Amino acid sequence: MKFAELKEKTAEELGALGRDLRHELFTLKLQKASSQLEKTSRLRTLRHDVARVETRLTQMRLEKARQDAVKPQSPQ
Repeated sequence: MKFAELKEKTAEELGALGRDLRHELFTLKLQKASSQLEKTSRLRTLRHDVARVETRLTQMRLEKARQDAVKPQSPQ
């Protein structure tokens, strides 16, 4: 998965994608522990994909925080 693909997704889509990737990673780790995993390179790929999703989510949170900080506050 390319990072450019993640830039087009919303926070909700990224959250769901992250959950799906973590679930698949968990399943593969169980297979590895029971010596049933054939394609061990998939573990590394999944870890990197999870990191990309988390990085994009963090970027989105920081952008929102910056925008909120720049907005002028109305006097009360």
